[in-house]
Amino acid sequence: MSEQYLKFITEMDSVSLNHLMDQYGQDVWNYAFFLTKNRNAADDITQDVFIQVYNHVDSFRGEASIKTWLLTITRNMSRNFLQTAFIRKVLLVDIVKSIGSSRSAEEMYIEEEAANEIWKKIFKLPTKYREVLVLQAKYQLSIAEISDILKIPQGTVKSRLSDARKKMKQLLTKEELLHESI
Repeated sequence: MSEQYLKFITEMDSVSLNHLMDQYGQDVWNYAFFLTKNRNAADDITQDVFIQVYNHVDSFRGEASIKTWLLTITRNMSRNFLQTAFIRKVLLVDIVKSIGSSRSAEEMYIEEEAANEIWKKIFKLPTKYREVLVLQAKYQLSIAEISDILKIPQGTVKSRLSDARKKMKQLLTKEELLHESI
């Protein structure tokens, strides 16, 4: 991490916060949505993450990337949100939609449906597998960064990634077999 950027972040003002929100806001929202499966919760958590960053910027030690730090805060806030008794009782699942451009309506529909089916299968995985899979595939984080966010050993991350891939392959193979038999 460059010293200039670290100085920039420690002297946080509203312009710097806007810069962070522009650069990482969508990733934070996507991760919050992935964890909560709720658009409104993702909106609230994203706002809360950046408020936390603004209020506690001095707690950033520079040991990880800014993105890793933000995703860690997002994970913690999402877990707190999900642990409330009210949310456990009334949480409804939204469907992830893919947004595309410059393709025919038919191509967009087919791609959107395929993406929705894959996301539905990912959401069927236990949380410990979903987290590592999405952090690596969607956010392109390294094993070490995932280990830092989840606070688990790197070997556990590798094991969970392997298991998650196997489970996804089983889910996708099972679906193919169903389509072939019809």
